[in-house]
Amino acid sequence: MLEEKVNAAFGDEDPTGFGTGWWSGVLSAFFGMLAFGAVVCLHFPQVLTSPELRPYYPMAIMRLLIQALIVAAIIFGVASAILRKKKALGLTGMLFALAATLWGGASVPINQTLHDGPAIGLDWFLLDMLLMTLIYSPFEVLWPAYPKQGVFRKEWLLDVGYFLSTHLPIQITSFLILLPATQLTTFFGIPGVLEAMGRLPWLVQFFLAILVADLAEYAIHRAFHAVPFLWRFHAIHHSSKALDWLAGSRSHLVDDVVVRGFILVPMMFVFPHDIIVAYLFFVTLHATWTHSNFKPSIKWLEPFLICPRYHHWHHTSQEEAIDKNFAIHFPWIDKMFGTHHYPEDKWPEAYGLSNEDIPAGFWGQASYPFRRKKAT
Repeated sequence: MLEEKVNAAFGDEDPTGFGTGWWSGVLSAFFGMLAFGAVVCLHFPQVLTSPELRPYYPMAIMRLLIQALIVAAIIFGVASAILRKKKALGLTGMLFALAATLWGGASVPINQTLHDGPAIGLDWFLLDMLLMTLIYSPFEVLWPAYPKQGVFRKEWLLDVGYFLSTHLPIQITSFLILLPATQLTTFFGIPGVLEAMGRLPWLVQFFLAILVADLAEYAIHRAFHAVPFLWRFHAIHHSSKALDWLAGSRSHLVDDVVVRGFILVPMMFVFPHDIIVAYLFFVTLHATWTHSNFKPSIKWLEPFLICPRYHHWHHTSQEEAIDKNFAIHFPWIDKMFGTHHYPEDKWPEAYGLSNEDIPAGFWGQASYPFRRKKAT
């Protein structure tokens, strides 16, 4: 497996705690790769950057960020090379930073006039990977629910592939997700509903948007568990044997598009565009957090807002919790429909699928739902 080769090339027998050069090497490689990818985007912006995002980029700040990534990759790489016996991680980060610098670094000019058209969302992948890693990884390292799991647990590279697969074709997935909602609201929209909703206080609109989205999510999520054909797609998401923020990215394209599209249908009938954008930002952060390997929680908040331990029980392979906890934001929705399971102060002991085997690789999992099920 590629993951085993990567681990063998960059891992060693030395300790991996703070002060050993391990984390400085990881940060060097990570920042170096991001910096090189960003410089590639500057060279080929028409092909590699998303037209929908370009108008919102403050380029002076983006260039400073690229330069900061290059400098950080070099500093952390030098520290890792000094502290650690095996130099592969630190040297990799420094090589990527050097390559980014030699290819123009943050000062690469954009001389062409950019226009709408087909593009690969490399910019979206790089930005989201940077932000999500900086937000969630420190929490998982400092306060993990499962301390022995580690950041580079088994199948971490597979989930990086899933993260990549949902970001690069952003134009295609956005079109497929938005198509049902836009078509339905065009022909069946009720005049005056959006105006009436817009007159409510912003926080009330936002809360109602989360409620409507979660009710829709509950319905389609439960359907993906109950309908055998749909379950074959959703089983991919449940195949992770360990959860962290990155594992939440593991989802079949059909599952991802259908669920998001189904949620947007009722929302676009009722809520203004800015509320929908605010909700999409919220659900990205909250859904990622609920998958994370993060132990602390706020006791008084748990009955009202789903925390990681609650959603982890949805992912367990333990029989008592299978087909429970379908809600994404509000646990009391599960209580309303009799699917609530939340043992006090207890985390699941096992994750993954119960009595079901699916292929291990990305492409095998992508084709799995379409294969004829073997007779037993």
